[in-house]
Amino acid sequence: QVQLMESGGGLVQAGGSLRLSCTDTGNIFVINAGGWYRQAPGNQREWLASITSGGVTNIASFVKGRFDVTKDSAKNTVYLEMNNLQPEDAAVYCCSTTGRTAGGRQGEHWGPGTQVTVSS
Repeated sequence: QVQLMESGGGLVQAGGSLRLSCTDTGNIFVINAGGWYRQAPGNQREWLASITSGGVTNIASFVKGRFDVTKDSAKNTVYLEMNNLQPEDAAVYCCSTTGRTAGGRQGEHWGPGTQVTVSS
């Protein structure tokens, strides 16, 4: 069973940094591409960044210069590097990935999210 999971969230002071990770803890899903989203209470989900299977990245304009997305195929993990975090960045951060299972089934999977809290 695919079990996509984010990690690395937590409490950080304004101006601080976090690196979020996203991987399949079930170890059956090979990640080809991924994206990161966030949702704060009362707000719609926002797309933040994506990375293609070839490593091409796209970053939302409102976080460009502070956030970056990378992937490590050997570790089957997609990362979101976040710098200079501000209180308005507080949200639940989720990853979405596309890839295939060991049996060759293509699919898209989402993680449950990880909370990021930024203190002023």
